[in-house]
Amino acid sequence: MDVYVPGPRAMEGTNPVNKKLVAALSGGAALVLALTGCGGGDEDKKVNDWAKSVCDEVQPQLKKIQGANTAIQGAADEQDSKKLQQTDSKAFQEISESYGALAKAVNKAGPPPVDSGDKTQQQAVKELNATSGAYTKLKTSVDKLDTSDKSKFAQGLKGVADELDKLSKSGDQALQKLQEGKVGSAMAKQSGCQKPKTTGGATTQS
Repeated sequence: MDVYVPGPRAMEGTNPVNKKLVAALSGGAALVLALTGCGGGDEDKKVNDWAKSVCDEVQPQLKKIQGANTAIQGAADEQDSKKLQQTDSKAFQEISESYGALAKAVNKAGPPPVDSGDKTQQQAVKELNATSGAYTKLKTSVDKLDTSDKSKFAQGLKGVADELDKLSKSGDQALQKLQEGKVGSAMAKQSGCQKPKTTGGATTQS
């Protein structure tokens, strides 16, 4: 639900733009959180062991992504451009680090013991690293925004939100492939791949 923020006309665009950042962040996090609730099945021990080796590393990163989402949502009504810039910059940095760590976890686990496991793993690692790099670029873009001019800041932030929106809607084919079939089902059963509990209600169900 959108909340009207009174203030100078120049700031009219900042509130909805930052809410757009929240929505896009939630979409990105959902790439991993989508593991929750996958169907069951009889997985062999090798698949379960592989899933556990990945999911044990996933939970801290899910929490970081969720924390970044919470921070940006908490600043959605912030009218201080500098504070908003700092919050968004830190959130993008944390998300970038999380995707980088997820890439390392999948790489360290080795190929999943299924058909075309090597290719699936390599593509997932490449995709996660690319996503990490994309968030680093978003952080750089936010850091360069002019906070002294609220109108220019709102306009610049909109550009960042548009890029984030594109990022959240593309480039997850390899992750989806990784979460298919026996592997996805096995990962869904691991506590480390379950959606972290939240106290603030800032996450968005996918």
